[in-house]
Amino acid sequence: MSEAKPPTPTPGDMYKGWLFKWTNYIKGYQRRWFVLSNGLLSYYRTQAEMGHTCRGTINLATANIAVEDSCNFVISNGGAQTYHLKASSEIERQRWITALELAKAKAVRMQAESDDSGDDFSLLAPSPEQTGLSRNSEIQTTLRTLNSKVEDLATCNDLIVKHGSALQRSLSELEAIRTSGDPSEKIRQVTERATLFRITSNAMINACRDFLLLAQTHSRRWQKAIQTEREQKIRLEETLEQLAKQHNHLERAFRGANVVPNSCSNPSLAAKSTSSGKGDASDEDDDNEFYDAMEEFITVPADPKYHKRSSSNVSGISCETGMDDQSVNFDELSLASNPDSPQSLELEPVRQRRTRIPDKPNYYLNLWSIMKNCIGKELSKIPMPVNFNEPLSMLQRLSEDLEYYELLDKAAKCHSSLEQMCYVAAFTVSSYSTTVHRTGKPFNPLLGETFELDRLKESGYRSLCEQVSHHPPAAAHNAFSEKGWTLRQEITLASKFRGKYLSIMPLGSIQCMFDKNKNHYSWKKVTTTVHNIIVGKLWIDQSGEIDVVNHKTGDRCHLKFTPYSYFSRDVPRKVTGVVTDKDGKAHYVLSGTWDGKMEMSKVMQSSVGENGTEGKQRTVYQTLKPKEIWRKNSLPEGAENMYYFSSLALTLNEQEEGVAPTDSRHRPDQRLMEDGRWDEANAEKQRLEEKQRIARREREREAVKPSNTPEEGTHPDNYQSMWFEKITDPVSGETLHVYKGGYWETKDQGNWDMCPDIF
Repeated sequence: MSEAKPPTPTPGDMYKGWLFKWTNYIKGYQRRWFVLSNGLLSYYRTQAEMGHTCRGTINLATANIAVEDSCNFVISNGGAQTYHLKASSEIERQRWITALELAKAKAVRMQAESDDSGDDFSLLAPSPEQTGLSRNSEIQTTLRTLNSKVEDLATCNDLIVKHGSALQRSLSELEAIRTSGDPSEKIRQVTERATLFRITSNAMINACRDFLLLAQTHSRRWQKAIQTEREQKIRLEETLEQLAKQHNHLERAFRGANVVPNSCSNPSLAAKSTSSGKGDASDEDDDNEFYDAMEEFITVPADPKYHKRSSSNVSGISCETGMDDQSVNFDELSLASNPDSPQSLELEPVRQRRTRIPDKPNYYLNLWSIMKNCIGKELSKIPMPVNFNEPLSMLQRLSEDLEYYELLDKAAKCHSSLEQMCYVAAFTVSSYSTTVHRTGKPFNPLLGETFELDRLKESGYRSLCEQVSHHPPAAAHNAFSEKGWTLRQEITLASKFRGKYLSIMPLGSIQCMFDKNKNHYSWKKVTTTVHNIIVGKLWIDQSGEIDVVNHKTGDRCHLKFTPYSYFSRDVPRKVTGVVTDKDGKAHYVLSGTWDGKMEMSKVMQSSVGENGTEGKQRTVYQTLKPKEIWRKNSLPEGAENMYYFSSLALTLNEQEEGVAPTDSRHRPDQRLMEDGRWDEANAEKQRLEEKQRIARREREREAVKPSNTPEEGTHPDNYQSMWFEKITDPVSGETLHVYKGGYWETKDQGNWDMCPDIF
């Protein structure tokens, strides 16, 4: 029995089937499964390998297609790759030749368009602010698709003209030799070209049918969209009319209201006097909300008796925190405004930081040509051009965790360790808010590279990072604040490219210590996943669980980062958590999103509810009204053209005087990329990487000498850190690099002679 007849190739569609590929003189031709898609011809040993292992790929845009005989043909891209292929029959070979010619014409056309119009491939994930443009983007995509179909028809028409002319010439030649000679060879050529003409004609018919179907489908969709827009316009007009009436009614009510006496100088007393009659009812209305905090538990408004009983305590906490903030601000203002104060003479003007960097240029890059050979490899070992980077190093990205340092300042003022835990947990969540749009890869730091973030005058803290290991890459970070807290962390990134997505697993620990109450917290980071690496818009998700532990009191906060699911009704990027004491009793419930805000609710009572949807018992927490403790800062204007950097990120690579020569600000490839000179940046990046390899080989040679014995604490890279030392923390029991001192004193002296030359 013969095999099923393959479909006629259609422009723009995937074409696949079995072909025989020449391997070597021992094995000869071997049967392989070939797939033609998006201008790329790939092959596999079996159909089952399509999901994970590609044996080879050739780009048809630069390839040459040549026919050898009735069943054999060759595809070559100039010597680097050459496929000698053989079909099972002459008809099958004609189908493949037609499909390859169509795909090559389309690939060449798309490449020419990309060269003219710039890089249409965006590495930035869609933001919520861009949702208003989604409809216009969809229309533009549809128009491009229709235009592509029209161009496919033009390609088919050219092929039909070409093969028709060849067929006509063969018929003329056959007519000329009818009276003399053996016409069998010419008859075979006529049959071959007639078959090719028929296949191309069928492709033309299929392309016409697809174009007509696509046009009719989108015509109905656009009509429906226009009708929807009309209905929305009517609803908006009605809503505006109602708002205008309400506004007019409120103005009349305000003019007719009684004026509050001037004796009510205290706003809180005035609020109590005006709302004493309706306070309970309004509070009840505000609290009648349902907050689904986690799959394993739910929260409901607490009984009104808890509100009345705890109102004085809650207000006391709020007032205490508020008065602390006000008193500090008042002291600073009075100090600055008093010319007779001796301390006022020492005040220096705060440095004005930059608010813009050069816009990101648009350069075309074939992503698949780089990533197809990197599946399953460690990301740090893949040579990547700067086109996938952002002009910041991993050390600077670590320093960005301090963007919401105010949360630790507030935590340092808390008298309750449980309330302090809420602010520390919110700080752990806030460190992910800068990643929602940031799909660019930071530069891998060179061994010994450092980065300082000195914000002592503006914000009261200083931060230092150093790359303490290269294989595996590890960075140590230390920050201390005049407000009474210290943050330290050591992060090692493990990453895997899985074809459709990239998983980044941060290994290591983060610790935060407070001077006032000696509380010592530690936690780890969750997994970051970058989706749509090959096809579609890139987008980032955070998923996993975090346990923030207070090693002094035994308090614990369990945070859950819910992974995004298309079928879930939950809010995207949802984060929930419960703060418990050492006995496991819940005191606070946290809820929010890692790219928006976090709220905490005080638990008044808890009970075990009915089984959930998956047979799990749910704990029901009765809570007070939630209090917002963190909200993400808005991005600066034009951030979409500046790698979606936050206001802090825009200042991280700004040149500063007095920093160490190993500081990331001095890295030349990163500076060239920021200035938009990407070709020079790629060349400089390769030079630095080769210089680092030479230095590593030199350290390895020194290490194997008999006279050299490794010092205690020396890393497998045989590198001794300049500013950090490896210890075992006696409180948490974790081993990590901690700051050993000396950097800021060396900076004050301006003596950097001991620093290595890494750039």
